Amino acid sequence: MTLSLYDASVPVYRRSLQNLSDILDKAVAWATERKVDPSVLLNSRLYPDMFPLVRQVQTATDQAKGAIHRLTGIENPRFPDTETTVEELKARIVRLIEFIESVPKEKFEGAESREVEVRIAGEMRKMSGLHYLMHVGLAHFFFHVTTAYDILRHNGVPLGKADYIGRGPL
Repeated sequence: MTLSLYDASVPVYRRSLQNLSDILDKAVAWATERKVDPSVLLNSRLYPDMFPLVRQVQTATDQAKGAIHRLTGIENPRFPDTETTVEELKARIVRLIEFIESVPKEKFEGAESREVEVRIAGEMRKMSGLHYLMHVGLAHFFFHVTTAYDILRHNGVPLGKADYIGRGPL
């Protein structure tokens, strides 16, 4: 069996984004129970030079849609970074899932050898679609999803590995 770049990206992004949305729900429930304004969590960071939670979620979604765009040539939709509430972040996640699910599997044909250009540390780099997805696209996406999880966990939201990985069939 051959693993396509569609199979290595779309279902992986979809599941992790749904898990991220569920994690945000848990954060709101936790904040409500403790009478903490959710904006406190949205503006929390792990370290002063790192993005706050709201920007981690925005960047994770940007990484996923950018990867789909680079691998397929489909136009990269613009998502203005204007979210200020958990509900708005969750709506952004829904829009992204709808976008990636709308891309036909056929658009990924040949993507493993398609040349991809991406800016890394201020420098434009060219690589194959396979190399990009496996070493850049997924890595950047998971960095921001993990950091969002870590910010919430650091603030006391009771999250565990099952929340990150998700429940149900893989």
